[in-house]
Amino acid sequence: MGGRSHLARMETTLFFYFYTLVSFLLYFLALPFLFLFSFKTKYRASIPARFFLWKNPPLKSDGIWFHSCSFGEAKAIKPLVDKLPSELLHMSTTTQTGYQAISEYTDQSRYLPFESLLFFWVKPQKVLVVMEAEFWYLLFALAQKRGAKTLLINARMSDRSFPKYQRIGWLYREIFKYIDEVYAQTALDKERLESLGAKNVKVTGNIKLSELPEVSKKLEKPNGLLLCGASTHKGEESLILKAFSDFRKENPEAKLVLVPRHPERFDEVSRMVEDFSREEAFSWQRYSQSADFTRDVIVVDTLGELVNIYTISDIVILGGAFEPIGGHNAAEAAQFGCKIISGKHYFNQKDIFDAIEGIAVVEASNLSRRLSQYGLLKPTRIKHHSDISAIMESIKEAL
Repeated sequence: MGGRSHLARMETTLFFYFYTLVSFLLYFLALPFLFLFSFKTKYRASIPARFFLWKNPPLKSDGIWFHSCSFGEAKAIKPLVDKLPSELLHMSTTTQTGYQAISEYTDQSRYLPFESLLFFWVKPQKVLVVMEAEFWYLLFALAQKRGAKTLLINARMSDRSFPKYQRIGWLYREIFKYIDEVYAQTALDKERLESLGAKNVKVTGNIKLSELPEVSKKLEKPNGLLLCGASTHKGEESLILKAFSDFRKENPEAKLVLVPRHPERFDEVSRMVEDFSREEAFSWQRYSQSADFTRDVIVVDTLGELVNIYTISDIVILGGAFEPIGGHNAAEAAQFGCKIISGKHYFNQKDIFDAIEGIAVVEASNLSRRLSQYGLLKPTRIKHHSDISAIMESIKEAL
């Protein structure tokens, strides 16, 4: 027994050094390409910070370190953040929109460096809390080795992604050796995570349902039906615009609000809407230039307004699922009883969709027809929420 334990420790140590060597080799090979990509608008802030540590100093020691990837994940941790001492909050992310979100919590907000650079960057923390599927081996390994309790929260394994994880299960078994506790969204997620080596797994539900974004200001609803194309991706705006054109033939007072998911696409979508409006003889506007809903089509090119717009929307066409993106959080609109139409590709949000009553799921080709039957759509309702108390208790135990 002792021999097997010693052998297992040796294998873990060898893997750590092998992975470290590979990460350094990949880093040096990628440097020329990273330098070129750093000039692109989308990566102008993140690449210099993540791969060259430009204006990206280490987080202070002995804090509660949250790491999340996207804008949505960074917003989802707010219920936890609000219950913790602000002076201990440390944040990291890998995306520009994520950075905008975490910067609202604390000035101890950083871009997470590439893994090999973490050796020079990570300082001892009391606890590391990582959201969902950010499985960075050296992030967990170095944080734990330097004294942090390591938690993976809101963990999920979708039907689509699980086979991919299984194919490289050897890697995830090594990663989970450095994760002390896992908080899964569903019982099925728990089972799948444990099959990949996760230990101390609890089911807490999706924390995105524990406390939804609050309204920051009251908007005035325009006359007629208001349609909201929410968190849209490339390929979805054209689909929604075509469906809206058909809808307007029977509902001439209807208006459409388009909210692209990513800020770097605001200009692209605005040009698309301008061309569309010219062809259809519709009026249009950018929300940043006129924050009202007087025109036929409004492109929302600012962040943080979507929840306010949901409060006055009659129908929400939820993006991220008409293309194979994985879907977005339908609960943010469902909390106001909005009628919601979604595409079928919501594989990353399955548990949230299961927790909501009334969402109409359609093929992209059937969007116009389903929209024309809007009278048959049901107001949505959230059937159950989640409980973050176990996560809070674990974090406070580490302080």
